[in-house]
Amino acid sequence: MITSTVEDYLKALFLLDPNGKKRIATGELAKATNVTPGSATAMIKTLAEAGLVRHRPHYGVQLTTTGRNLAVHVVRRHRIVELFLVKILGMDWGEVHNEAEKLEHAVSNEVIERMDALLGHPTADPHGDPIPNASGELPRRSLTQLSACNEGDHVSVARIHNQDTEFLKFAEESGLLLGAKITISSKSEHADSITLLSGEHKVTLGLASACRIEVEHA
Repeated sequence: MITSTVEDYLKALFLLDPNGKKRIATGELAKATNVTPGSATAMIKTLAEAGLVRHRPHYGVQLTTTGRNLAVHVVRRHRIVELFLVKILGMDWGEVHNEAEKLEHAVSNEVIERMDALLGHPTADPHGDPIPNASGELPRRSLTQLSACNEGDHVSVARIHNQDTEFLKFAEESGLLLGAKITISSKSEHADSITLLSGEHKVTLGLASACRIEVEHA
């Protein structure tokens, strides 16, 4: 039986490596799931026995095709629930992640598909994360980290990786909502900062924070 704990681990592995190209270290998985390395090791063994991951000691862990399919299914549920909570129930985009963490395990497939239809079969959640379609395929977009932009570039906000409530509140207050058109005013590698214009807002970010925002070029 696939438990909510198993789903959480599979989802964590997928989010650490969406393209399925690398093996994830046990310590990295433990950090992502907020458990001890010993607990992560025990779960990896369980997942391997169930055919959901491939694992060799000191070599890392990787989702099998079956494990990846289940992980994508959970990610789809999570992101559709997030968008439903924002678009239909009017919840703040900074509050929906934790709610979706609970609901992703409880909502039936039928309800998810009805939510998906009601939302118009969206391709991204409120933070710009791609929503897999019913077949498990992820939409592809050509995005660039804000930190990689140069002075004078004109871009639009497409995705925000940092879903910490305070960071999302800062982004909203700074005019960095999804779809916002911004211009790079200046960038300083020495000062580790980038300054941008978004409507009436002039915002300066550290490059580390700017890495958490992805944009599309106009």
